[in-house]
Amino acid sequence: MASRFQAATLVASPSYPNSIAWSDENLIAVASGHIVTILNPALPFGPRGLVTVPKSEPYPIGVVKKEDLLSGCLLPTTLSREPRPCVRSISWSNLGMAPNSGCLLAVCTTEGHVKLYCPPFRDFCAEWIEVLDITDSLYDYLASISFKEPNIPPTEMSNEQVSDHPADSVSGKERKRRRVNTSGIRNFGLETSCDQTPCYKDSKDVNAGSSPSSEAKGQGPCKVLSTKSGRQIGKSSHQTVPAIKSKGKFAKKMHEICSLPLITADQYASHSAMLSSLVVAWSPMLKLSSDMCLVPENNSSNWFSLLAVGAKSGKISFWRIHAPEYYSIEQSGAPTAVELIGILQVHNSWVTAISWALLASDSSNPQVLLATGSSDGSVRIWIGHGEELLKSFEVNNAPFYLLNEIININAVPVSVLSLMPSQSLHKILLAVGKGSGAFEVWIGDISVKKFNRAGSYDAHDQVVTGLAWAFDGCFLYSCSQDNFVRSWSLRGSSLTEVAIPSSSPGLRSVSDLPDVFISCLGLVVSPSNLAVAMVRSFDVNQLDHMYEARLQKAAVEFFWIGGQQKDILSNTSLGFDIEGFPGFSEKELVYWESNILWSLKQYEHWDKPLVVWDIIAALLAFKQSASHYVDHVLVKWLSLSLVDSHVEHSIEMILPHVCKSFSKAASRQLHLLNIICRRVLLSEMKADEINSNLLNLGGLGEADFTQDKQHNLWMELLSSSERELRERLVGLSFSAYKSIASNTASCSPEPGQWYPHGIPQMEQWVAHHNCDVHEQLKVLASEIRTCKRTDCIEREAEEQCTYCSAPVPFDSPEFSFCKGLESNGGIGQKHKLARCAVSMQVCPTTPLWLCKCCHRWTSNLAPETHFMMPQYSIDFRLSPQSSPVKEVSKPLCPFCGILLQRFQPEFLLSALPV
Repeated sequence: MASRFQAATLVASPSYPNSIAWSDENLIAVASGHIVTILNPALPFGPRGLVTVPKSEPYPIGVVKKEDLLSGCLLPTTLSREPRPCVRSISWSNLGMAPNSGCLLAVCTTEGHVKLYCPPFRDFCAEWIEVLDITDSLYDYLASISFKEPNIPPTEMSNEQVSDHPADSVSGKERKRRRVNTSGIRNFGLETSCDQTPCYKDSKDVNAGSSPSSEAKGQGPCKVLSTKSGRQIGKSSHQTVPAIKSKGKFAKKMHEICSLPLITADQYASHSAMLSSLVVAWSPMLKLSSDMCLVPENNSSNWFSLLAVGAKSGKISFWRIHAPEYYSIEQSGAPTAVELIGILQVHNSWVTAISWALLASDSSNPQVLLATGSSDGSVRIWIGHGEELLKSFEVNNAPFYLLNEIININAVPVSVLSLMPSQSLHKILLAVGKGSGAFEVWIGDISVKKFNRAGSYDAHDQVVTGLAWAFDGCFLYSCSQDNFVRSWSLRGSSLTEVAIPSSSPGLRSVSDLPDVFISCLGLVVSPSNLAVAMVRSFDVNQLDHMYEARLQKAAVEFFWIGGQQKDILSNTSLGFDIEGFPGFSEKELVYWESNILWSLKQYEHWDKPLVVWDIIAALLAFKQSASHYVDHVLVKWLSLSLVDSHVEHSIEMILPHVCKSFSKAASRQLHLLNIICRRVLLSEMKADEINSNLLNLGGLGEADFTQDKQHNLWMELLSSSERELRERLVGLSFSAYKSIASNTASCSPEPGQWYPHGIPQMEQWVAHHNCDVHEQLKVLASEIRTCKRTDCIEREAEEQCTYCSAPVPFDSPEFSFCKGLESNGGIGQKHKLARCAVSMQVCPTTPLWLCKCCHRWTSNLAPETHFMMPQYSIDFRLSPQSSPVKEVSKPLCPFCGILLQRFQPEFLLSALPV
C-alpha cells in the first residue's frame, strides 16, 4: 500500500462504519469510541476539539407486566448491559449553518440520541457546545400524539398503580418537567437498592416515550439498551409498592413510576424503536427564490438544510434547519428555525445508511436525492423538491417520493452508501457497501427514473466500512474492517481496481507510529480530491502495554491520490527535463498536473466553499524538491483560466498578460490567485510582511525588495490582483450608497442585510490612487459627492482613536497612526490602529473577524455580490434579484475568499482552509 504523508493518533478506537467526516471548513471529525475527536488536517499534531458523549437518561414509555419481560421483542432489552455509550454516526452540515458561518456537527450515539454541536465560543475551551437535542424534539412530537396509539390516552393510568399514589396528585406542569430514568429493566421487588433508584430529567410528557436503544459493541443488531421503567410494579397485579418512609426525592421518583401507563410488550418495543436513532446525514444546502420563499422565523434566512435521522423502526425523520440570518463571533446559540417536516417509512427494518445528493436542476426549485439502506438488505432512492421541502408541515406526509428500489430485501445488511452526481446531466452514481464485504455500483438516469447495476465486487472479507467517490465519480475508494483499502477506476459502466499512487510529493510523515493496524473504520476524500484520510484501529495486543496501548488506540492517516490517472493521456509530456524530480516518473507528474488543474477549475464556481488546503500542501511539497514543476503547473493554470491561451509561456512572458486580463476575471479566480501567491510563491514571507511590502509597492510605484526578479513579479501580480478586488468592493459600496440616497423612504440597517460603510475613506482611497483605478470608478466617485446625505449611512470623514480619542488621518487602507493627544511638555503616544479590510474604517475594540491567509481584520462584512462577480462591472449593480438594503453579508475575506474566523490562541483548534 502507498505510504502516508502524515498521521495523527487517537486515544479511543472507532466502532462503527463511516467513523470519519471532512467538513467544508477543513476540519476532520472522528467518531472514536465515547468521544468525537476534531482535528485540523493542516496541523494534525496541533490542538484539537472534543465532543464528549454523556450518558443520557432515556425517555419514559410506561410499564409492562413482569411476564412480558421475557417476550421475544423485549428480551434483547432485558438482557442488555451497555457500560458506556459511544458514537455511532456523525455528519457535518454545509458551510453557513453554525452561528459563525461554519459547520454544525450532528452526533448519534449508541443510546439512540442525536445532538447538534458547534465550535466553542469561549476562550480556553476545547469542548464543543451542544446547541440542539434532536431526540428531545422528536420525543415531544411523539408524546403529543401518544406514539400513534389512540387506544392508550396520555392520561390513562395503569391498573397496577397503587391507590395511595393517584395520578391527579401530579399536576400537568410537573409531569412536563419530568422524565423517568429508564436505563435498565430489573424486577422491582420488596427491596430498594441504590442501583434500582430511578432518576428524573426534564421532559414534555411522562405518559408516553421511549427508551433509546443501542447496540452493544460487537453483539450484533439484537443488542439494545435496557430500561428501568419498563417493568411491573410488584410481583402480581394485586401487589402494591412497598411503603416509602421518606418524603424526599425518592418518593417523587417512585410516584413518577407509578404514574406511567401500562402498555404491552409490542407497544414498548415499537415506541423504543421510534426513538432509537442509528444514522444521521445532512442534506446539501438549499436556497429558495424570493417568489416561493415564505417568511422564515426570526433570525433565520432563506437558506436551509435537512437533517435526516434514521431509526430502528425503519423510519426517517426529516428536520428543516435554517441558516442564521446573520453571523457573529461574539454569540452562540441554537438554530432559531428548526422544524420537523416529516417522518417517512422508508424500510421495514433498521435504517443503517443514508446518503444525499443535489441534482443539477433549476436553481429556483432545487431537487435532492436521498439513498437509504436497511439491515434487511434493501436500498431505495427517493427524490424531494425544494418548494415542497420548504412548505411541508405535515409530519405524517413527508415530501419525498420513491424514485426506485434498486435492491430488494436480501439477507445481507447494507453498511454504507455513497451517492454522487456525475458530470453528465441527470446521471447519478451510487455505491452500496454490504456486511458481507462486497459492494455494488449503480448508474442511474434521473430523467427516465432508471438505474442499472454496473457490477458487484467481492472486494473485502469483512463488512465494508467506507466508500468515497473522487474526481467527479472517476474513482471509488473502499475500505473494510479487514484493514484493506482499495482504489477503483470507473471506465464506462465497469470498475477496474487500480493501485493507490505510491509516490508522494515532499517528505513523508516522520511520526513514529506502530504499523499494527487491525481494521479500517472509514475513509473520506479531501475537498480538492488530492488526498484521502482514513481512520484505522490498532491491534492492542501487539502494542507496548506500558506506553503505546495507553495512549494510542487508533490513527488517522493521510495519503496522496493526486497522482491517479483520471484521464487517458496519450503522447503527453511535460516539455522539460525531469531528472530533477526524484521518485516520480514523467507520467505521474503529468497525472499530478492534470488533477491539480482539475481541482483549481472546480473552485472557479463561486458557490463551492474555498478550501484549498490539499492543493497548497501539494504545491508546497513539490516546491521543496521541484520548484520548476510548480512554476510549470501555475503558468499553465494562468494561461488557461486568465489569459485563455493554450500556448506554453515562461513566467516573465505570461505575468504581464495576466495583469492586463484582471478586469475580465471572475472574483473567485482572483481569490485563488491571491491565495497561491501568498501561501506558495511567497511562502517564505509572513502575511504582515507581505502586506507591508504591498503598501510600499502601491505607494512608490515600484518594488523595493532584496529578492530575485521572479519574486518581484509575483509580488506585483498580487498587488494588482488585490487592487482589482478593492476597486470592485468600492464600486459596489458607491453604487449601494447612490441607490439608498435616491430612495425617499426611510431605511435602517437590519441584521443580515448589507449596508455600505466607510464611504469617506473610500473616496480618499480613490483620490490617492487616481492614476491606477478604472475610469468608471472615478466617474462613480464624482457622482457620490453630489448625492444627498442619508441618515442611515454615516458620512463623517474624521475618525478618532479608540484608545486616546485623538484624530486619525487616512494614510493607508491597512492601518493608521493616530496623532496622539498633547501632554505636558510634548506630544502623547501614538497608537497604531488596524483598518477594516472591507470599509477601510478604523476597527473598533470589539471582537473582529480575521482572515487566516492574509491576516487582515474585518469589522464590516462584504456583500455576497462581491464574490459572485464574473468580471469588472461597469455600473456595479448588486445582484439582480436583490436590492442594496437586502444584499446578504457573509463572513468571507474580500481578498482571499475564505471563511473569516475569530482570533484564537495557538493552543486552541481553528480551521485552516489554506
